[in-house]
Amino acid sequence: MRVRLATRGSELARWQANRVVTLLEKTYPHFEFEVIVVKTSGDKNPATSISEIGGQGFFVAEIQSAVLEGRADIAVHSAKDLPSVELEGLTLAAIPERGDPRDALVGCYWADLPNNAVIASGSIRRRSHLAHLRPDLLFKDLRGNIKTRLDRASDVDAIVVAKVALDRLNLSPPLVDPLDPDLLLPQVAQGALAVECRSVDSQMIEILKTIEDPVARRMVDAERAFLAAIGSGCNFPVAAYAQPSSREIDAELKLIGAISSVDGSIYLREERLGSNGIVLGQEVANYLLKNRCGQDVLGNH
Repeated sequence: MRVRLATRGSELARWQANRVVTLLEKTYPHFEFEVIVVKTSGDKNPATSISEIGGQGFFVAEIQSAVLEGRADIAVHSAKDLPSVELEGLTLAAIPERGDPRDALVGCYWADLPNNAVIASGSIRRRSHLAHLRPDLLFKDLRGNIKTRLDRASDVDAIVVAKVALDRLNLSPPLVDPLDPDLLLPQVAQGALAVECRSVDSQMIEILKTIEDPVARRMVDAERAFLAAIGSGCNFPVAAYAQPSSREIDAELKLIGAISSVDGSIYLREERLGSNGIVLGQEVANYLLKNRCGQDVLGNH
């Protein structure tokens, strides 16, 4: 059987697609796999900030189209780039094992940042939450692949990147400070992979079940349920992180969710426990929106 995987063309995206191939080969060693590179709208606008080009969908739409149109069988994404509402005709068939969800400061330790330090980041969430912690910080935009971003580290006091990107590409900058989620709450589903296929392709759905990590799935489902209930994507300063109490499939989850203003002056955070991740995500989101005036915060954007 031949399986075609659609992905973005960056080195990290290719690593992710190849990782899915490696996982599938363990159960299906006789399958033939082909990685198909698709250029997305986000890749075509490398100099424009993520919020200006439209957020999450601009990194996945063309890849999803390749699957819907039959040019590929599955789509491999960074789960954080995937909109929280599934596209009609596609199903999120597998969440493989999750990597490090943390953000990392490159170029300076958080505790050593000087007054009025300049931080480069393309993420409105990172900028907003860091500004809340340190209102004196100054920010510059940051786009491009991970190596391009690392090249910018010497131009500012520090840059912020996903720790998992460094891990997966075996990159070791001289100074890396992983930021605990209690300090900087990660983006929804950061560190996880998302594998989609056509909803009608029952055979592929069964094949992809073999690479599902049930613990990672529960974490990502809870975080995505939070994001769906908020009704926003990565163009708003929204974050969530779910942690299971153990690797048991029915282990209790702790979900932390946050909404903030763009300038970081308002930061709303809620933490709850629950066994049903989707319900938990909805509860945390609704509490922040209705009981903590999160609707007003997002409405001012």
